[in-house]
Amino acid sequence: MKELSYTLLSDGSSDKALMSILTWLLQEHQVECAIQSTWADLRRLPKPPKTLGQRIKNGLDLYPCDLLFIHRDAEKEPREKRMAEIREAVEEAIKESVAVPPTVCVIPVRMQEAWLLFDEIAIRNAAGNPRGNQPLRLPLIATLEQLPNPKDILHKLLYEASGLTGRRLKQYSVHERVHRVAELINDFSPLRALRAFQILEAEIVQVIQEQGW
Repeated sequence: MKELSYTLLSDGSSDKALMSILTWLLQEHQVECAIQSTWADLRRLPKPPKTLGQRIKNGLDLYPCDLLFIHRDAEKEPREKRMAEIREAVEEAIKESVAVPPTVCVIPVRMQEAWLLFDEIAIRNAAGNPRGNQPLRLPLIATLEQLPNPKDILHKLLYEASGLTGRRLKQYSVHERVHRVAELINDFSPLRALRAFQILEAEIVQVIQEQGW
C-alpha cells in the first residue's frame, strides 16, 4: 500500500482538530505509507443529511477512503451509548448498499477540546504569543475527562495566552486557534492516561493488524 486514505466524519467543523491526533496514532503504530486525511464537509449539500446513517452514506460518496473515523462527543452520555449509536448508523448505511470501509469510533469524554488541554507550549504558540509569561493554569491530565466544558477552558486559555486586552482582545478570533493547537502538538502520548484515548488507540491498532497496514 503506497497510501492510506482516511476520512473523518465529525459533529462539526471544529472537530477537524482531531485529525492531528488520528494521524499521529496511525504513524505511532508503524503505518509508514503516506497518509491522506480528509474531513467530510457535508455542510454545503443541497439537502444536508439528518441522520448519522445518511451522513455516513453521503460522506463516503463524496470522500471515499480506506479507513473511516466517525466522531461523536460523549458530552453527558455514556461512551457506550455513543458507540451503539455509531454502530447502528453503520448498519443502516450497509443496508442501503453502502460499501463501508473499516470504521473506528472516536468518542472523547466529554468533547474533543479536552484532548488539547495538556500542552502549554502549543497553546502559547497557537495563541500567537509564544514568549508570553502570563500564568496558564492547565488542568491535570487525570482530570480531563471530568471537566464540564473543555471548550470554554481551552478558549479561556487561548485568550489569556494571547496577552491581548481591550479592543484587540474582543477582535481576537479564538476558534481558528483551536485547530492550530492540535497542529502544533508533536506528541499526544500523555493522553494515554485517559480511558477514552486508550480505547481509541486500541481500536486503531486492531484495524491496522486486521488490514495488514
